[in-house]
Amino acid sequence: MRIGIDARFYGPTVGGGGLGRYVAELVTHLEQIDSNNEYVVFLRKENFHECRVTRPNFTKRLVDVPWYSLAEQRVLPQEIALAKVNFMHFPHWNVPIFSRTPFLVTIHDLILIEDPMSAHATTRNAFVHGVKYAGFRVVIENAIHRSRHIIAVSEYTKQAILKHFRVKSQKITVIHNGVKEPSDGRGVSLRSLGVVEPYVLAVGNRYPHKNLETLIQAFVPVFAKHTSASLVLAGRHDVFTHRLMKLIDKLGLPEHAVRFVDLPADDELGALYRHASLLAFPSRIEGFGIPPLEAMHVGTPVMSSDASCLPEILGDAATFVDPDDDVKMAEVMLTALENPASLKGQVERGHERVKNFRWDTVAKQTLETYLRFGLRRL
Repeated sequence: MRIGIDARFYGPTVGGGGLGRYVAELVTHLEQIDSNNEYVVFLRKENFHECRVTRPNFTKRLVDVPWYSLAEQRVLPQEIALAKVNFMHFPHWNVPIFSRTPFLVTIHDLILIEDPMSAHATTRNAFVHGVKYAGFRVVIENAIHRSRHIIAVSEYTKQAILKHFRVKSQKITVIHNGVKEPSDGRGVSLRSLGVVEPYVLAVGNRYPHKNLETLIQAFVPVFAKHTSASLVLAGRHDVFTHRLMKLIDKLGLPEHAVRFVDLPADDELGALYRHASLLAFPSRIEGFGIPPLEAMHVGTPVMSSDASCLPEILGDAATFVDPDDDVKMAEVMLTALENPASLKGQVERGHERVKNFRWDTVAKQTLETYLRFGLRRL
């Protein structure tokens, strides 16, 4: 069987966070376990050389087409046809409407549908945004209904798909993401990042559903009691960063109380995880949630919201809070700063919890899905 993988998101820098890592780890581990099937890996210029394949049954194909673009709809189907694959795996919902090659799709979340705040988070005017959102609905409807099968990264995401689209439960297989231990961060100077211990860390983008406004408000009484402590927000600088800066100024927090680290490299992120007093993950909605598991890998305690998939993924290895309860968030942050020994049991459970999320398992289960559903009607 000849399998195509739309790997244009390959890598955390090009693909952005969890989706880029998902694509990279999936391709890497499929190559390690499958020498029987042929694979064509579709890549962009930015990540073509970053993706290194060594097996003769894996070939790379340059398709330098931006995602969510008209070119994606027009050019990608032609490239897929030229590659003569039996079926495609699209790791995201942006499946070209006019592609006639059978496909499987991975759905990570339905945040744009389920969270109106993030669905309307845009710098574009209302008309342009409305047109783009209508296009999104058309494309995701196509991906859901025309797919031969759907992979959901959590049971929560599966239930969200069933709620919003008319599909049968048996069309969806849940395959949890994997997680790797972060870099050891040796040689990284926190001071070079503008960070000084002790600090509470939050990792990820700054879209409204990440709920960082509530986290910042919760940090106000923490800083009042511990003026040497800081809140560190590691992620991409964007328009939402500027909104958070305005909130920080309005709350009267000094500049050193909340530090922004723009797109930390892997070794920098590893150092940030390992030296943090607590990883805060206050999201209102997530499809999976990799940062808390990465923190658990290195023994950093986790405070997470109790919303969406997070109890499913984190189990008994995190302290859960209501995403609207800034008072409880402040209490947990103070505990981590003042009495870290009290969180020892949680840290030990975290070490056990992360053993359930392995990329080689993800690749094995995904390959089984290919063989089960990709072979039909070939």
